[in-house]
Amino acid sequence: MGDISTGIARPGDGVSEPELRQLLAGLTAVRDGDFGIRLPDDPSGLMGEIGAVFNGMVDQLSLFTSEVTRVAREVGSEGRLGGQAQVPGVSGTWKDLTDSVNAMAGNLTTQVRDIAQVATAVAKGDLSQKIDVDARGEILELKGTVNTMVDQLSSFADEVTRVAREVGSEGRLGGQAQVPGVSGTWKDLT
Repeated sequence: MGDISTGIARPGDGVSEPELRQLLAGLTAVRDGDFGIRLPDDPSGLMGEIGAVFNGMVDQLSLFTSEVTRVAREVGSEGRLGGQAQVPGVSGTWKDLTDSVNAMAGNLTTQVRDIAQVATAVAKGDLSQKIDVDARGEILELKGTVNTMVDQLSSFADEVTRVAREVGSEGRLGGQAQVPGVSGTWKDLT
């Protein structure tokens, strides 16, 4: 990062103290999260150029903030997956932040949709699907839990089908279901 301290205008350098105070007030407002402040942007002087740059920066910050808030609300509060922040004209760190927000929303969307697809299949009786999306942390734990549940349900269904076939179709009495690793209600049913 360059040292900008050598280019700062001081009273007596053609910039008045009231203009510097106005700039200070604007910078303080932005620091405190108020993006509604604007500086005069008269192109005829240094303070006008500074005002134009300042106003452009505030516009970008405001747009970035609005977009991140929108995506967070859509995905996090409203449960609408697939949201992406749209911040035209950004570059550098602002582009990196926008890309990071979009990557996070995209990853979450992919993971939740894959889990939902498998849960829906199980609810419809299809025990052939597994969650295969790349996951980490708590989503990885959920993936493991759901996949284990699908395996256990499949084993249980296979055993019930086998015993029913032996007794009902083949007439062999005394068949016992064997479902390893189950507990609770699944063990009781077995």
